[in-house]
Amino acid sequence: MDIKIRSTTILGVRKKGMVALGGDGQVTFGDMAFKQKAVKVRKFETEKGIILGGFAGAAADALTLFEKFESKLDEYEGDLTRAVVELAKEWRMDKYLRNLEALLALMDKRNAFIVSGDGNVIQPDGPIVAIGSGGGFAQAAATAYLKSTTYSAKKVVEKSLQIAADLCIYTNDAITVLEDK
Repeated sequence: MDIKIRSTTILGVRKKGMVALGGDGQVTFGDMAFKQKAVKVRKFETEKGIILGGFAGAAADALTLFEKFESKLDEYEGDLTRAVVELAKEWRMDKYLRNLEALLALMDKRNAFIVSGDGNVIQPDGPIVAIGSGGGFAQAAATAYLKSTTYSAKKVVEKSLQIAADLCIYTNDAITVLEDK
């Protein structure tokens, strides 16, 4: 039986020296919503500053990857770019990790990355990073808010995730937003 585990919208925004990353709280299994208030975002404090991360996909897999990422951050002294590249290499090459089903969105005030298990490291153009079932909805909303409002990065993330929750059945409005001012 191959049941798809779907959940999440993760959205990150950089604006005027601030960065915010948030996610919804819904976890689904098949066609059932199992959990409504999961926290899928995390703050990593390093010598070089704050890094925000969020995950989409299987929660246990993503938490394993967050642990691996944190060890890479320690190993490379808080260098986000190097830690992301090394995580992707290990994820792609390790027999066990290769089977994990998750995507990570990681960002700081200068960079944003999407990391996947097939070894892809994507650095989105612009100040927005989005993953998950409702990622496209949230990204479209964030793009519009950035062009038409004076909202802070955190406010853009909150409002955009709310729009995604209204449109995507795998996204709810139990939103958690982290920021680095």
